[in-house]
Amino acid sequence: MVIDDESGTVLYAKNPSTVQPIASITKLMTAMVVIDAQLDLQERIEITEQDKSTIKWSSSRLRVGTVMTRDDLLRLALMASENRAASALARTYPGGEEAAVAAMNEKAMRMGLSSTRFDDPTGLSSGNVSTAADLARLVQYARRYPVVSEYSTTHEHTVKTRFGPSVFANTNRLVHTNSWNIDLSKTGFIVEAGRCLVMHLSIAAKPMTFVFLDSSGRFTPFADANRIRDWLDPSFTGQKKLK
Repeated sequence: MVIDDESGTVLYAKNPSTVQPIASITKLMTAMVVIDAQLDLQERIEITEQDKSTIKWSSSRLRVGTVMTRDDLLRLALMASENRAASALARTYPGGEEAAVAAMNEKAMRMGLSSTRFDDPTGLSSGNVSTAADLARLVQYARRYPVVSEYSTTHEHTVKTRFGPSVFANTNRLVHTNSWNIDLSKTGFIVEAGRCLVMHLSIAAKPMTFVFLDSSGRFTPFADANRIRDWLDPSFTGQKKLK
């Protein structure tokens, strides 16, 4: 789905009401409920065994025993899609992960996301589902959170821990290029969801919302974004540059 936010016009849509897994797009909602709770962003939180995924047994660069601020966890969850960071954020939410997921679903209802459901805070569960139409609204809502906008578009971030410094990069390759003006971004992938990408951006000074779900190739959402931009802005030649 592609939306001109200025006019509210849907410029392109294909299966916008199809309910499907959304993978790590979930982390936008995780971040919002954590911010809503007004928790201390400078509180130091330890990654524990509880933060290891038992859904997909996904790998992580955050070793058990790593201690960092809630602020760093938010940044890594949004820009680098770190699952243990998202898990730790939900685990330390008032009432724990169960309460965090309940808050995510309650917020989705208040936002009018009638086809959206969350089972876990990371997106590793295929039970986290939504539609392109719902996610477009979620992106537009998330953009109201300056922290979400800033952290989801951070190019890279270095975290210093007792295990040494680690550099994390944004999972959206378009964020790293100067030719794109992106002010909110999130990628996602699990087998059931395919490759997913949502963005809020400006094209020729017009605010736009892009939602791409269930792409088969690793780079397909980025290539699709370039094709859409080529269509909207003939002066742009990003599709020819992206390999």
